[in-house]
Amino acid sequence: QVQLVESGGGLVQAGGSLRLSCTASVGILRVNVMGWYRQAPGKQRELVATITSSGNTNYADSVKGRFTISRDNGKNTVYLQMNSLKPDDTAVYYCNVVLTEIPGRNYWGQGTQVTVSS
Repeated sequence: QVQLVESGGGLVQAGGSLRLSCTASVGILRVNVMGWYRQAPGKQRELVATITSSGNTNYADSVKGRFTISRDNGKNTVYLQMNSLKPDDTAVYYCNVVLTEIPGRNYWGQGTQVTVSS
């Protein structure tokens, strides 16, 4: 059974920073891609950033230069350092994992709320 546990959301003023963490419990399976998505009220869920097991990263244009994704493969943990936050970054942030053995399936965390006040 795959479980994702997220932490680190909260309320911050515009220009501030937050760091999200997500740890995946996957038993004997291997984690391939880890990432973060977000969903604001009334909007579709969108990609924020992803990182492969070899460290290749991909970012949404809206967060490039402000957010940094990283991971600890030994702990199956992915981080999202968010700097220079804007009110438009307000959303529920979801951790996402794709396993090497099950490439066609996405696993999701429960979501963590990030609120940026102006």
